Amino acid sequence: MRQPVIFCDFDGTVTEKDNIIAIMNEYGPEGWDEIKEAVLDRTISIREGVGKMFSLLPVTQKAEIIDFAVQNARIRPGFQDFLDYASEEGIPVYIVSGGIDFFIEPIIQQFGPIADIYCNSSDFSAKTIKIEWPNSCDEQCSNDCGCCKPSIMRKLEQSGAYKIVIGDSVTDLEAAKQADFVLARDYLKDKCEEWEIRHLPFETFYDCIDALKTETGVKG
Repeated sequence: MRQPVIFCDFDGTVTEKDNIIAIMNEYGPEGWDEIKEAVLDRTISIREGVGKMFSLLPVTQKAEIIDFAVQNARIRPGFQDFLDYASEEGIPVYIVSGGIDFFIEPIIQQFGPIADIYCNSSDFSAKTIKIEWPNSCDEQCSNDCGCCKPSIMRKLEQSGAYKIVIGDSVTDLEAAKQADFVLARDYLKDKCEEWEIRHLPFETFYDCIDALKTETGVKG
């Protein structure tokens, strides 16, 4: 068995709900929902859509939004046990997220070990929230992803690694195409079925542990 490496989404995967959507439902002014639908329809890029949505929010709401995100987030059952299992078996877990640092970091800080976290960053120096893109697409991707998961996977790829992607949404589609094996739910599961990408569905991280034991042959 090749060395497994896990690339795990955050919003809607580690957390039970998408934090960006929850924040926008709570604070977003009129018009944000149309931007969301354009991203899901893939008529505008993820980068453009996320940037536009957060530009609707004033920086004066920063502390309130962070408090809301932390209080609202529900971690999917089994996440810490999943990290423990992966650590025991020497499997690195990278969090790769189209979410934003200012809410991901306070939510996830109590969990570990995590090999690293890749996400978008934020600038609160102007009147509205500006999203920055430290993990933009490399020369092999032209999708204007924002946080480009395939580019991150290529950057981190070790020779002979067995790439496992865990996710749920439109931001995970291109990563799933590169994976050797996908654990999917919701939108991503439907697309994996449509595109015949090798995958298993999951609801909790206990399902992910069971799938890893079967897939890697390591029983823990």
